[in-house]
Amino acid sequence: MAAERAADGLEQTLLDPTRFSIVALLAATDWAEFGFVRDAVEMSDSALSKQVTTLMKRGFVEVDKRTVGKRQRTWIRLSTTGRAALGRHVAALQQIAAAATEQGASHGIEMGPVTA
Repeated sequence: MAAERAADGLEQTLLDPTRFSIVALLAATDWAEFGFVRDAVEMSDSALSKQVTTLMKRGFVEVDKRTVGKRQRTWIRLSTTGRAALGRHVAALQQIAAAATEQGASHGIEMGPVTA
């Protein structure tokens, strides 16, 4: 089945909607400041930090910490590995949706249960 083959392209790490949102956001940037990402995905600092750590362990993001003025700033960017994984994941989702649409269209129109 086409949908099952497409599902093989799904990246398990990106099945989590929060991690998917983070990676998708980073795909549109070069480097993003931690606070920007936090606000964009509407998470607490600690929750975002945990998700970024997970993505970093998979090699999907790179993190750079620097002192700006008297404050430490954390910058995050999508790695080449992360960008490729996102591309494969999105392509697999599109294939699954297309296969389901095709199957539904070939099924035809049926009358549902008759209600009184």
